[in-house]
Parts: sequence; structure tokens; C-alpha cells
Amino acid sequence: MTSSAIAVSGLRKAYGSKVVLDGIDLDVPAGTIFSLLGPNGAGKTTTVNVLSTLMKADSGTVRVAGHDVATEARAVRAAIGVTGQFAAVDELLTGQENLQLMVDLKGIPTGDGRRLVAGLLERFDLVDSARKPASTYSGGMRRKLDLAMTLVGTPRVIFLDEPTTGLDPRSRRTMWSIIRDLVADGVTIFLTTQYLDEADQLADRIAVLDQGRLVAQGTPAELKRQMPGTHVRLRFTTVPELDAAAGLFPGATRDDEALALRVPSDGGTRSLRALLDRLDEHVLSAEEFSVHTPDLDDVFLALTGHTTLAAAGQSTEATK
Repeated sequence: MTSSAIAVSGLRKAYGSKVVLDGIDLDVPAGTIFSLLGPNGAGKTTTVNVLSTLMKADSGTVRVAGHDVATEARAVRAAIGVTGQFAAVDELLTGQENLQLMVDLKGIPTGDGRRLVAGLLERFDLVDSARKPASTYSGGMRRKLDLAMTLVGTPRVIFLDEPTTGLDPRSRRTMWSIIRDLVADGVTIFLTTQYLDEADQLADRIAVLDQGRLVAQGTPAELKRQMPGTHVRLRFTTVPELDAAAGLFPGATRDDEALALRVPSDGGTRSLRALLDRLDEHVLSAEEFSVHTPDLDDVFLALTGHTTLAAAGQSTEATK
């Protein structure tokens, strides 16, 4: 396998006169998490469908796990796993039977298959519910079972399409932990998600897709650094203190109702120290002090002009 688990150049796809993907270029290093973000209709699902051989591109080249998706589709399918938005489990079967079904479909020998099923049930904490029908599973359990079924073929590249949609916070974090463990084992993850904090937490690199074109690529930190708006928020206990502080920082924005002052800053230790020293020089003390930086929600909105219903960007705060 090459150093690139996924390499895409000039990918185009159209339906009649509607261009869905307009010259996409991507490179996903092996053993990393790559997240593709974009508003509804941006072309995310089409991209995944092409990369996973479910759909043919109109033009461009795509290599997954070292194989060309157009000429070596069978080899690509043998190297990948795909987990869609909705858990593809048979609710009439137990968790163990669902896994055994995948083992049988893959043609894995009986002894090896039993050990594999037992290992996956243990890994995904499904041992106690292994003999219960999948219809009795919670949403989080179904997602875990679905991902476990994907791993039966030991894929090197896994496409995860919104894997935590509808899960409670605890189940989401459990899924995040599983994803990180997979990458630690050398698996490459191609993640699409509507949860911007999820991409921020998991992804090594992010690409933002809008109207069929990539409008930005980089690490989460690189994308956030492109956005202005980092500031220090100071909250005081009295109006005279707020007045005095506002006089020290002419570029600041005040909130009289909250007795707060928003001071533009780069968030670095040197500028923060200078700000606090200036307050000390004038015998002023803030009741609360926090640093706010742009999050992926800000980046997403600036790049696409859209917000997502599930966007959950969180400001970074350092509270004193």
C-alpha cells in the first residue's frame, strides 16, 4: 500500500446539466482520519459513493488502498469497509448472528470465524447482548454492531458516513474512542459528519466541500487560524470598573448589561500577559477572564455561507 490511502485527482460527476462534483482533488495519508464537511447537497455522499465503487465518476482518477476504482473495483472493495448513516444490521438476528453472517459471506474458515466473532463482540463491549435480537439494541449498540460487522473483512480503509447521528453524548464518545483505536491499528478513516465538533475532535485533516467544489483543506487548527475574531472576554462587578477598563482598550467592545468587555487579541501568552499587566497598573481586577477563538462552526459558515442543523462548534475557553 502506498503512503496515500486515498488519492483523488480531477474528480467530476454530473447528473445531466447539474454538476455535483467539479474537479475534486484529495490526498488522504494512510493511518489518518480525514473528514469531509459540507452543507446538504454539497456532494459528500456522491464523493463517498465514487470512492467506494458504488458509483462511476465521469472523469478524473481515484485510487483507494493503492487500487484504481475504475479498473480495479474488486480489489478496492476487498480493501475497504463502508458504514452508512443508518445501521445496516438485521434486526431479526442476534448480534452474534449478524457478525457470523458477515463471516460466512466473507468465506472465512469456521474456526477463524468463531474467534473473530468472539473478538469483535469483546472489542465492542457487546458480549452481554450477543445473543439478544438486534431489534432490542439501543442506537449506540446498533452503531457499534454495524461497525463491528464492517471490520469482519479487516479493511484498511473505512468510510464512515455520519456514524454518530442520533446518538446520545455518551454513545458518541464511545464511538470516537473506537474510531481512534482503529486508526492506532493502522486503519484509515474517511469521515463525513454534520457535527463540527466531531470533526474537530477526530480529524487529522479536514476538507470543506460546497456546491461540488473544495473551498478549503487543512488541519482543524489551520482552518480556524484563517478566521479573525480571537478575543479576551473580561467581566467586571461594577460599572465604574467596566468604564475604566474600556478606557484602557480603545478597540474593545463593551456589554453593559453583562458588565463585560471584549478585547481583540491573538490569544498568545505575551499579549495576554500585557493585557493583565495593564489592568494591574490601573488597579483593576476582572471577576471573570476567558479567551475565545473561532471554532469550526465559524469556519464552516464563512466558507459556505451555510449553517448545519447539527453544528455543535464549541469555543475554546481558558478561565481564570
